[in-house]
Amino acid sequence: MTFVVGDNCIRCKHTDCVEVCPVDCFYEGPNFLVIHPDECIDCALCEPECPVDAIYSEDELPDDQQQYLELNAELAEEWPNITEKKDPLPDHEEWTDKPNKFQFLER
Repeated sequence: MTFVVGDNCIRCKHTDCVEVCPVDCFYEGPNFLVIHPDECIDCALCEPECPVDAIYSEDELPDDQQQYLELNAELAEEWPNITEKKDPLPDHEEWTDKPNKFQFLER
């Protein structure tokens, strides 16, 4: 099983989760993070670190976010690995908890 980064990360991109990951399975895009499903060891350390509740266990992924399971796997193969915490995006507060942000995902 894996953890999945969902919709609420888009245009926020907090990286608190990256700092606690023991296997460095996070990958960074312009305005979103993903978890590589083959590298995630299901330790659950990242989930409580996310200040916007954007990380889910695969078996608890909401129905309206199922597309993110495949998207995390796909983009983790394309994007560079991130292993250190960075500042969130400058306008992250404006985007926190806004629904349906998929259209704003930058690849």
